[in-house]
Amino acid sequence: MGIFSRTRDIIAANMTDLLDKAEDPAKMIRMIIMEMEETLVEVRAGAARTIADQKEMRRAVVRAEAAQASWAEKAELALSKGREDLATAALVEKSKAKSFADATAHDIAALDESLAANEVDIAKLETKLREARQRQNALIARIESANSRGKMREMYKGPRIEDAFSKFEIIERRADLAEGRADAVLLGGPPRTLDEEIADLRANDSIAAELAALKARLNKEG
Repeated sequence: MGIFSRTRDIIAANMTDLLDKAEDPAKMIRMIIMEMEETLVEVRAGAARTIADQKEMRRAVVRAEAAQASWAEKAELALSKGREDLATAALVEKSKAKSFADATAHDIAALDESLAANEVDIAKLETKLREARQRQNALIARIESANSRGKMREMYKGPRIEDAFSKFEIIERRADLAEGRADAVLLGGPPRTLDEEIADLRANDSIAAELAALKARLNKEG
């Protein structure tokens, strides 16, 4: 079942009230736009049929006017030949053609008024449709923004960040142990060889590089 009964309801519709009352505004605005588009197509199709009817009626008026002239000429000819009966019959046909032309012209004028009203309705429907599409774009932007915020919050509070910080703490602990081993050398015992000291430097560089890489990844994700 449609939201509107048709053109008049759409033109009079208050978009804000409709969306405020809707349980699902995004779904409601899609339905509104669809119904407006369908109505606009129907109104334009009706206008096209009216224009086509008018063209045919105008051609009929031209034919009726030509028939009037023809019957008048025939009436004159019949009267000039002394055939008053034929002249009278011709004038009757001329009168019928005139009555038809007058009635058809009146119908054309009525259709002109209908077309003018259709033109106004089409303009109003197009304005309402633009308004609805703008509302739809705004709703989509709000929904996407809300979804993005939700994803960011999930990421900050989620297991990936917790896991990363856990690894960060493990690496820091390894760095502390490496530094502790280096400092422990000064507490006594045999002096370290040159190869041992260089190996410690390499181990410290490896840990420092891993720590720097983890910090860079966390900064990028943040």
